[in-house]
Amino acid sequence: MTRIVAGRFGGRSLQVPPKGTRPTSDRVREAIFSRLDHLDVLDGARVLDLYAGSGALGLEAASRGAADVVLVDANRRAADVARRNVAALGLQREVRVVADSAERFAAGAVASSAGSGFDVVFLDPPYDLAEDALATVLAHVAAPGVLAAGAVVVVERSTRSPEPAWPAGLEPFARKDYGETAVHYAEPAGPGADGA
Repeated sequence: MTRIVAGRFGGRSLQVPPKGTRPTSDRVREAIFSRLDHLDVLDGARVLDLYAGSGALGLEAASRGAADVVLVDANRRAADVARRNVAALGLQREVRVVADSAERFAAGAVASSAGSGFDVVFLDPPYDLAEDALATVLAHVAAPGVLAAGAVVVVERSTRSPEPAWPAGLEPFARKDYGETAVHYAEPAGPGADGA
C-alpha cells in the first residue's frame, strides 16, 4: 500500500496503477522529503513530477506545502489513477495531471513554468529507461527558464545504473542509496546555485 507520509494528508492511502509503474517506497520518499525540507524548498513551491505514476511524489509535495504541482505520465492508466488520487485528496486546484511523455512535456516546460520556473523537479523513470533518453529529458529540464533559482532536481535510478548524464545546466550535489534505489540530487549550475 502506498500512502502519504507526512503533512496535511499524512497517512492517507493512494491508489497505484495495477502494473507498469514502480512506486517509490515510503522509506525512500521520507528520506527525499526530509532532505527537501532541510533545503527549505517545499513551502509554496512549484513542483514538476515527471514519470509520476500514481503521483505519490508530487502529492507528498502538495501535502507538505507545495503550492502548484504538475504530474506527468505517458501511461494513460497511470494518469487516470493520479487524477483519482488528486480528487480523493481534494487537490484539483493545486495539482494538475498531464497524460504526456516526460520528454515532450519537458521540452515545452518553459511555457509550463509560467515565467517563474519550477522549484522542485522529480524524475522517477522506469529503471529500464535508456540513459540517453533520461539525458534528453534532463537537458530539457536544465534549459533556461524551466528551473527557479535555488531549484532542486531529484532523480531516482537503480543502484546498478550509471550516474545520470548531467547536462551543462545542472550540477549534482548528492547521492544516497536505499537498497536497489539510488537517489541523485542536482541544482542549477552557475551563479545562484546553493547546494547542500
